[in-house]
Amino acid sequence: MAASFPETAISTERLLLRPLAEDDAPGLVAMMADELVLAWTDHPHPYTEAHALDLARTLAPAHRAAGRGIVLAVTENLTQRLVGLVELRHTDWRLRTTEISFVTAAWARGEGYAPEAVLGVAQWLFEDRGFLRLELRTAAGNTAAQQVAHKIGGISEGVLRSAWIVRGEVGEVGHAVAGAPAALPAEGESRSDLILWSLLPEDMEVPDAPAPAWAGDHRYVLRD
Repeated sequence: MAASFPETAISTERLLLRPLAEDDAPGLVAMMADELVLAWTDHPHPYTEAHALDLARTLAPAHRAAGRGIVLAVTENLTQRLVGLVELRHTDWRLRTTEISFVTAAWARGEGYAPEAVLGVAQWLFEDRGFLRLELRTAAGNTAAQQVAHKIGGISEGVLRSAWIVRGEVGEVGHAVAGAPAALPAEGESRSDLILWSLLPEDMEVPDAPAPAWAGDHRYVLRD
């Protein structure tokens, strides 16, 4: 039987990361309709309720059961509103490494939710699951995603040339990272470089002082 991640929930200061549910479908559809998600990810476009339900009912459970990774909905603790989506993929159980991708809803950008969610997953991976390396790949033009990688303490390891496809023309970029798209760009698409980032347990910054009571069990901090 293949190794796999357990069904789990991860709590951070402001967020709850949990398995996808069918009730998340409307939020997923709204999130995926954003032009920045279209530009920087390989999610289907247009993204329909059928896509969202298939992800929650079939694709995400199969992804976890096969040992490839896990898909988690990111929600606000106070409102339960869907903030984004985090996925672990390309998991190597022998090397204890995996790759993380994330999408942030347009309304939630600029609040620091993306680095908080990624850091929470990294802490869970390293401390609870015994992982030794987390990778993140950001398109060369996606500066916001690169800022997330920096804030969690990621180390840039180099550039994968012409390894990505950008869909459409966008202005200011947003938080979105995803997996490998088709080999050849279609009309309206162009090739882009990818920046490879890594995070190891020793890269994570531990606070000098004990965490305040409101911080709960969060032992790592974001960088400025």
